[in-house]
Amino acid sequence: MDASKAPDEAAGRAAAGDPALLREARELTPALYALGRAFRSLGVTEAGLPPLPPSDLEVLRQVLESPGIGVGTLAQELGLHASNVSTTVRGLVGQGLVRREPDPRDRRAVRLFPTMGATQGMALIEQAWAEIFADSLAALPPDQRAALASATPALRALSTALRAGRTAARPA
Repeated sequence: MDASKAPDEAAGRAAAGDPALLREARELTPALYALGRAFRSLGVTEAGLPPLPPSDLEVLRQVLESPGIGVGTLAQELGLHASNVSTTVRGLVGQGLVRREPDPRDRRAVRLFPTMGATQGMALIEQAWAEIFADSLAALPPDQRAALASATPALRALSTALRAGRTAARPA
């Protein structure tokens, strides 16, 4: 057995052997997926921007979070094929949302940067998301709003763990 994989495999076996943990995951996963789907389908139009497919929005968000990222790294981080990311990037460049610059260390490679339009547009989308989310939160009882607010650090940690797990599972 490869010693570098042992901790990840052991964690996977521990989770698989814990029926209560699996039950919790089965209950939570669809709720989180539905929430993510709602966010992806809302915001762009409400912000007064032209429609943007969810894949374009994901690539754009990653470029905004990691200015100077390369296409290969971007594809890895999103779990997509590099050819699909390249196609999406071409579209975003054509829309004036992303710009390409040669990598100073390797002139054959490019680095991706968000444009000012992308930065401003994402700010509008995130404001629309906040307003939509606030309207929905207002419909909940105070104890449920408090539970969601207190879950924020755990949700961030879960996101980090999911990304780390996906990175560790990739072939070298």
